[in-house]
Amino acid sequence: MAVQAIPARIRWAVDFMDVQPSDHVLEIGCGPGAGVEAICAKLESGSGKMFAIDRSESGVDRTKRRNQKHVDAGRLTVRQIDLATLRVPVKRLNKVFAFNVNLFWVRGCHDEVALLHERLLPGGAVFLFYEVRFPDQVQEMIAKASASLAEVGFRVSVVEQKQPAVIGVIGRR
Repeated sequence: MAVQAIPARIRWAVDFMDVQPSDHVLEIGCGPGAGVEAICAKLESGSGKMFAIDRSESGVDRTKRRNQKHVDAGRLTVRQIDLATLRVPVKRLNKVFAFNVNLFWVRGCHDEVALLHERLLPGGAVFLFYEVRFPDQVQEMIAKASASLAEVGFRVSVVEQKQPAVIGVIGRR
C-alpha cells in the first residue's frame, strides 16, 4: 500500500492534544486512519493503547490496513460500532478524539456524551475538532458541541487555528 500523508489539520489536532506514551485514547469516527496513525506514533514508546471506532465498515478496513503494524503490536484495536452502543469495559481513557464528527452538534447526543464522561479518568478530555469548511456554521457548531459537553459536566473551552482552519471544542473532566 502506498504511504499516505497525514493531513496538516489532523497533525495539528493531534499535536494540540499532547498525547503521552502512556495515554489510553479513543477515536470516534476513525475514517481512513490518519488520526490513528498520528496518535499511535506517539504511543509507540510507552504502554498506551488506542481504541478506534467507526460506523462504516470501509472506514474500519482502511484504518486497519493503514495501521496494521499498530494492530500487530497490540497497541491498536479497531471496531465497527456506533458510539451509542460502545461499551468500554473499564474507566481508563485519558483522551477522546473526534475530527469532523457531526454527532456532537447536529442532534441530541446526551447518552453518548454521558458515556464518555463516565469512561474518562479525572483530568481526561474530549477533543472535538472540525475543519472550517463552512464559516457560517462555525458559531452553531461551537455552541451546540459545547452545550452537549457541558450538559453532562465537562468544563468546556474552544480553540481556533487559522492555518489550517480548524476549531476545537474541548471538554475536560
